Amino acid sequence: MESTPSHQSTISRRAALATAGALGALGITVSAAAASKAGTDTKAPKPTLAFRADGTFKIVQFNDTQDDEQTDRRTIELMDRTLDAEKPDFVVINGDVINGGCDTELEVKQALNHVVRPMETRQIPWAVTFGNHDEDSVQRTGMTEAKMLQFLQSYGHNMNADSVPGLTGTSNSQLLVQSSRTKAPAFGLWLIDTGRYAPESINGQDFAGYPDWDWVRMDQVAWYRNQSIATEQKYGAKIPSLMWGHIALHEHRNMWFASLDSRTVADHDRAVAKHSLIGERNEDECPGPFNSGLFNAFLERGDVLGYFVGHDHVNTYVGNYYGVELGYAPGTGFGAYGLPGAERNRLRGARVFELDESHPRVYKSTRLVFAKDFGIDLAANDQPITPLPLDPAQQ
Repeated sequence: MESTPSHQSTISRRAALATAGALGALGITVSAAAASKAGTDTKAPKPTLAFRADGTFKIVQFNDTQDDEQTDRRTIELMDRTLDAEKPDFVVINGDVINGGCDTELEVKQALNHVVRPMETRQIPWAVTFGNHDEDSVQRTGMTEAKMLQFLQSYGHNMNADSVPGLTGTSNSQLLVQSSRTKAPAFGLWLIDTGRYAPESINGQDFAGYPDWDWVRMDQVAWYRNQSIATEQKYGAKIPSLMWGHIALHEHRNMWFASLDSRTVADHDRAVAKHSLIGERNEDECPGPFNSGLFNAFLERGDVLGYFVGHDHVNTYVGNYYGVELGYAPGTGFGAYGLPGAERNRLRGARVFELDESHPRVYKSTRLVFAKDFGIDLAANDQPITPLPLDPAQQ
């Protein structure tokens, strides 16, 4: 989460909203069967996402790796140890991949390189969502999210889609995971850009007194809905899916208290039973000032079984909110804020998702792993590394 920088981004950085009709004409941005991008035939084809022969598929979510080119060595150790223990089939770094501490284009690339190398060296397909901090250094480095995306797509195992012209956000993506039994998709993975900060004002009114984070815009909600409908029409059935975005929805907080307005211990106790809540909440959820309507679209379409976020580094909870799991992954990066004092790094970790084609919903379960599980040093200090050189393909 952290505080908003003094140079707030404005809505001018985003493209104009696309109409629903135009969105309906757009194809699926990325699929497992066709992940190479149009107009880039010189690039190596991307990996195919597919269930294993035994019908299983595992995903790891890292969140808020959030550091500069001198990445804390324990962030990389945690990623390495998690990947070796879990052996996932896909990894998402869900926003705030870096922070605003870089001063040059090279330093931004080094910071990104440090946290994608663990997947690249293991040949694990991966993608990122963008968070509110990734573009904080743009005034010094010139590295916009668009340029970061182009850099990340130069890696052989990156699965991020190209940004859709006219659609709010960077690299909103739909990935389809091929069944072990047929060539048809058995599961979907959605990545949504939840933006950075609210504009300075709308219709002459500023956001003083309101949260000033960004929110998923209506054209993105329409994009998800239209893509979902098109996918169902193409394959003859709804594809069960999970979605990742950096910033929480208002529904996360509603779920924790089973209430819109009241936030008492009794409210939460009721919510634990009602929504099957598991995990910790150590800071307030920080959604934007407006409810995006994304959750309502989930209910209408019925294909997204869970929406998972980060942004609030010391929240780890998950619950079932009217049939859709809403949850957090803890902050992975040791260079970012954590709990107060000596406990700063207690919750550094990752979230694991288990899929199984034999399960009625395919999505079987989720759980957390923590740095403490691997015996990683949790001292409340910084342990930066010397920046690693880039491989020739990324220079």
